[in-house]
Amino acid sequence: MKLALMLCAVLILTPGLTAQTSTDSTAPVKKAKPAPITAADVQALKDAIAAQQQTLLQQQQEIQRLEQQLQQKDQSVQQAQSAASDAASKADAASAQASQSQEQVTALKSDVTDLKTGMANTVQTLQETQKAVSEAPTTLHYRGITLTPGGFLAAETVWRSRALASDVNTPFNSITMPGASQSSTSEFFGSGRQSRISLLATGKLKSALLSGYYEADFLSAAATSNNNESNSYSLRQRQVWGQAAFDNGWSFTGGQMWSLVTETRHGMDNRTEATPLTIDANYNVGFTWARQYGVRLVKNFGNKVWFGASVENSQATVTTHNNAANFLVGSAGASGGLYNAAISTCSSSSTVGTTGAVTTTTTCSPIATYSFNPAPDIIAKLVFEPGFGHYEVFGLFSRFRDRVFPCAEASATFPCANGATSPTAALAYNASVNGGGVGANARWSFVNKHLDFGLHGFGGSGIGRYASGGLPDASINGDGTLHLVKELQGLATVEIHAPRTDIYFNTGSEYAARTASFDPISGKVVGYGAPSFSNSGCFTETLPQNGTGFLPGSLSSCTSDTRALIEGTVGFWYRVYDGSLEKVNRGRIQFGPQFSYVDRQTWSGADGLAPHGLDAMVFTSFRYYLP
Repeated sequence: MKLALMLCAVLILTPGLTAQTSTDSTAPVKKAKPAPITAADVQALKDAIAAQQQTLLQQQQEIQRLEQQLQQKDQSVQQAQSAASDAASKADAASAQASQSQEQVTALKSDVTDLKTGMANTVQTLQETQKAVSEAPTTLHYRGITLTPGGFLAAETVWRSRALASDVNTPFNSITMPGASQSSTSEFFGSGRQSRISLLATGKLKSALLSGYYEADFLSAAATSNNNESNSYSLRQRQVWGQAAFDNGWSFTGGQMWSLVTETRHGMDNRTEATPLTIDANYNVGFTWARQYGVRLVKNFGNKVWFGASVENSQATVTTHNNAANFLVGSAGASGGLYNAAISTCSSSSTVGTTGAVTTTTTCSPIATYSFNPAPDIIAKLVFEPGFGHYEVFGLFSRFRDRVFPCAEASATFPCANGATSPTAALAYNASVNGGGVGANARWSFVNKHLDFGLHGFGGSGIGRYASGGLPDASINGDGTLHLVKELQGLATVEIHAPRTDIYFNTGSEYAARTASFDPISGKVVGYGAPSFSNSGCFTETLPQNGTGFLPGSLSSCTSDTRALIEGTVGFWYRVYDGSLEKVNRGRIQFGPQFSYVDRQTWSGADGLAPHGLDAMVFTSFRYYLP
């Protein structure tokens, strides 16, 4: 290695010596003696060689670095070329796919456009439908009229501490006396008969609104109805009427409807009757009402004052005792005339004649009687709504008539005016008497209509059938003429209304005065509530009738004419679901209990006894109302 280095040094120094010789070519050539090589020369040569080695080493390292970079560049170029090749291949495929996708996108855009159009139409239709449902969710349209179905389905029960053999419709004037077998046993009934259906039809004219309304329930009984198995109770008519209401405030209504004596919640508008909130279908003692034929004319003065008058069907209910067969008020129903001709009970009596022949007489009691009415009832009412409260005053005029038979008690001792000495229909005549009464209603709302307070009063003669108690309109004098019973009816109500709950309290009373006279021919006091009547047997139970096990015995010596009926009622309704609070009304589900206590007070008799008939009743109801 050292030899090689020295050789390189010689080669490097040789050119310098050659150059110097060439410059002096013109001079004579002289052979020079070589200069001796010193240690310094050798050291300088070593240093030069070392520097050259260092330079070569650095150049070699730089070459290696450049080669590495070149290799990396080559790899990058190869990768780039491969990626470019793949990209070109994919680009070609993508180009072909893009062309195909473009066609699909174009078709898809067309489908999306069609879908958007269809969706827009569907949304518009749905919005219009929702708006229609929201605005009138309970109506149907048929030609030029709007139909609104209504009603409810009911599942109801009643428990009474003293049996009345009655459904959820309480006959208040039949509350039994203490001695009756029914007073020693309770009763329970479950019923769906108060379920109700209704239909309102309205048609708008240029200057009038035409309406028709039908309403029915199942609180009626056909000849085949029973409580044993099928419970096949018949549908009955509640309301059927038509109305023309004009824009000038006049309205005309005709058909079967609530009587004009019934309180309303607004003006004199039909279908706003202020009926008690009770479950009992006979409402509450003291509530004045009737549903019957009527023709009504009403004038509305700016929704502040209303005046109305109606002509309504009349009827007479009569209760009397000890009277001879010297009067005729009406008849049992004629089935051919579509009246109720059914018979409730029959009794037979036998007599033995002078020849020994036995004569049997059977007397039957009809379920319903119909008076021969001389004229319709006439009712007028004035209603005020000055801004606070609702006020009503009304009057009723009724005319009663019976046929009198003055010779019905003729005998040798008391001959008739025509000389007859035995009972005869000779000289019979018709006798009429006028009756009626006046009444008032008032109702106030407090606490933003969350509290309602109402008062009602009605008094007069011959008005008994216009109240829930069913007290008689008339009795009969000893001579066979009608004697109207003086009566009073009253009801106080408190109602608390919350979004889902209604709580109600009712206290009502009905009073019937004594109506009695003396029959000089029979020597008996006749009529209603006479102080000479006996009540001594009202506390003594008797054997059942006919041995059938289904007819309680009649109390002996127990006249028990009603002096007053008093009832207190408390209950509430809770709406589990109320569709009226939602955008779309899906009806209403509600349930409620009711407790009622009735006191039937009687007129005292000759023995000074005035027995009471008491009954405690618990009702429950579960209903679904149509929207």
